[in-house]
Amino acid sequence: MSRGRFIAVVGPSGVGKDSVMEGLVAARPDLTRVRRVITRPSEAGGEAFDGIDEAGFARMRAAGMFALDWQAHGLSYGIPATVHEVLADGRDALANLSRGVVSQAMEVFGPTHVHVLAVTARPEILAGRLAGRGRESAAEIAARLARAAPLMPLGVRVTEIDNSGALEGSIAAALTALYPERV
Repeated sequence: MSRGRFIAVVGPSGVGKDSVMEGLVAARPDLTRVRRVITRPSEAGGEAFDGIDEAGFARMRAAGMFALDWQAHGLSYGIPATVHEVLADGRDALANLSRGVVSQAMEVFGPTHVHVLAVTARPEILAGRLAGRGRESAAEIAARLARAAPLMPLGVRVTEIDNSGALEGSIAAALTALYPERV
């Protein structure tokens, strides 16, 4: 059996990464969605994740329980090491990942086993989605949208998915890119 791929879903906040991921998993039950460990309360909302405090995260990291880990926006994020079992079984694993961690993913899983789905949307769409959440002021949203995204490392396979329109179209485009032989 061949080794599975680590499919990293990247994109700005509000672009619809979780919605695209849910649609992919619904369409492909053989696709494993990786549940991240994050240092925020589990009831904080948003994606399904395992919440933990900083001390617990540090213990897990020291024990080698993460395949990948990083810090962003004052929080620590981890991809559980159990993802190695999924990939070894020949199944693809889908994870919400920071762009800045793609190089680390290529080192850990091998450059030919990482595929990036870069989810995008037009700026006015993103601004509307972020405003609709009610978590940030207009100035904070403008600053978030003005941030430049880190460049992707050389050699990684990247598929850009524009999620400005109907979600079904974004999911179909992602499925075609990931599984062209099965569409």
